[in-house]
Amino acid sequence: MTSPLNVIRDDIQAMTAYHVADLPEGFIKLDAMESPYHPFAASETLLDEWKELLAQSAINLYPNPATSGLQTALRQVFGIPESAQIALGNGSDELIQFLTMLVAKPGATMLAVEPSFVMYKHNAALYGMNYVGVPLNEDFTLNLPAVLAAIEQHNPSLIFITYPNNPTGVCFRREEVEAVIRAANGIVVVDEAYGAFSHDSFLSQAGKPDNLVIMRTVSKIGFAGIRLGYACGSPVVMNELAKILPPYNMNQLSLATAKFAMKHAEVIQQTVAALKAERERVFTELSHIGGLQAFPSEANFITVRVPDAQALYDALKAEKILIKKLHGAHPLLSQCLRLTIGSPEQNDAVLSVIRKLYR
Repeated sequence: MTSPLNVIRDDIQAMTAYHVADLPEGFIKLDAMESPYHPFAASETLLDEWKELLAQSAINLYPNPATSGLQTALRQVFGIPESAQIALGNGSDELIQFLTMLVAKPGATMLAVEPSFVMYKHNAALYGMNYVGVPLNEDFTLNLPAVLAAIEQHNPSLIFITYPNNPTGVCFRREEVEAVIRAANGIVVVDEAYGAFSHDSFLSQAGKPDNLVIMRTVSKIGFAGIRLGYACGSPVVMNELAKILPPYNMNQLSLATAKFAMKHAEVIQQTVAALKAERERVFTELSHIGGLQAFPSEANFITVRVPDAQALYDALKAEKILIKKLHGAHPLLSQCLRLTIGSPEQNDAVLSVIRKLYR
């Protein structure tokens, strides 16, 4: 009997699985841009209503995302135009996967800026697409001339622009993103995973032009555990995407929770506002510490460059604080780390370690 590896694709065998960091007991987890707060814990009434809702959910039946009412709730809360269609995904990861599958003809190209979300490039490889990564400027702003030149040269079928960007936190200029959309012959996905924390959004433009798709998630606003993302775009694209999305890709509990959250959107907005205020406080504090560079962020994290990324990572870990070490992931991320914004107490713990190391 030969090894089953003989029938598995060589390129997949050469890949490395995405590593999810283990969370030791008692650690503060600030490495994955999750919210530090349970979205309903502040109100015992809301918590009880949510529990009752889950208890009544028809978990014995297959879900029907199309008739769940969640799309209507999302449209009302976030002002998504009626001309745009909404697709639900089991997290944004699934939508990235199927948008890639949608255009993965032989010889097709995906384009993204770098550094950015690693799953774009991963899915290009998975579906056999050519991948073109255009480096950002050293301050993590968009190198628009280079992006436009790459579009003209490679004519990509799919372009991903993260707005604001991950892992840098910097939000590109709207007119630059609009220039990319105009220049592209293929589909342009504006990934607004962190849009709730930004000053700007393309949601109001969903559906026009036809090649624009806006992607969002509820993960960053307190619901990472329910794995729910959504994409908005013109029927021209979204009708085709609907043909390949699994019919039961969502689950009853996630659909019920997300719809309940939209009913109480003001509670979620209060948490978002608190995290934005903490982000500004932490950025100000970091800016006053010599020897490091904090980059302006419109996400729920701050990327910082320090003299020795490993030393700070180890110092924080010794104090039972997990953050994301970016050093080594891309040349532009040399000596960089990413700090998720947590509660005031968690953020103070991070700042205390940094001050001790760089005083």
